[in-house]
Amino acid sequence: MTSPRRIAYQGEPGANSHQVCAQHYPDWEPLPCASFEDVFAAVEGGEADLAMIPIDNSIAGRVADIHHFLPGSGLHIVAEHFLRIRFHLMGVPGATLDQVRTVHSHVHALGQCRKIIREHGLVPLISGDTAGAAREVAEAADPTQAAISPPLAAAIYGLEVLAEDIEDEEHNTTRFVVLSRDLVQAPAGNGPVVTSFIFNVRNLPAALYKALGGFATNGVNMTKLESYMVGGHFAATQFLAEVDGHPDDPGLARALEELAFFTTEIKILGVYPADAFRS
Repeated sequence: MTSPRRIAYQGEPGANSHQVCAQHYPDWEPLPCASFEDVFAAVEGGEADLAMIPIDNSIAGRVADIHHFLPGSGLHIVAEHFLRIRFHLMGVPGATLDQVRTVHSHVHALGQCRKIIREHGLVPLISGDTAGAAREVAEAADPTQAAISPPLAAAIYGLEVLAEDIEDEEHNTTRFVVLSRDLVQAPAGNGPVVTSFIFNVRNLPAALYKALGGFATNGVNMTKLESYMVGGHFAATQFLAEVDGHPDDPGLARALEELAFFTTEIKILGVYPADAFRS
């Protein structure tokens, strides 16, 4: 019998990243990792086949660590998935909302659920991650403590849901990318595709402006452009970009050809199907 393939994620069982793995890779064995660095190492070293990584959140913006690891990792983006972030308030069995005095969660989750915290006069306590908060509350077995965690965590740690969908904003959505050691490109002409790449601009006046001109003149929609400091220099020389389209599409092929004139390096990180959420 072959062992199931493994998909690594950052966080404890029950985290949002675990939720996305369970949703899109139900037959794979999820591998929880303590840090993003550990997730990348697990795939690079062959301990896992894929990694599920959050890259942007509609409220908190970009996930900074990922943008630090991605360019030099040698891993490739093979898919993207969007998850509508849902948070429940959960406590030990038998606890009631009136009994709760303190609420544990990741700092971002506490910031995204301010209304219920304020409404019930709860004292927020920061945990390493949202699922870890549920585990801490289960271990404490104290009815005055609650956790703000994803729905999956309640089942995993045996907690009771005291209030559902408590996030302040309904549009709270995280975009995840799936990373692989192998570059597997989506075929051209088979539905919407996203191409992610990094490039270094030459140190010339208006180099970035000229580099991007080809995308405008060839009608290519750029959905992301972010700058990096490289080697500790405060001049932004490296950029991460994402565009709609396949490198084999005539317009994008011409735009990338023009980009090469004004850059010292272009590296394709992934060519993958656009998630239906985008439309």
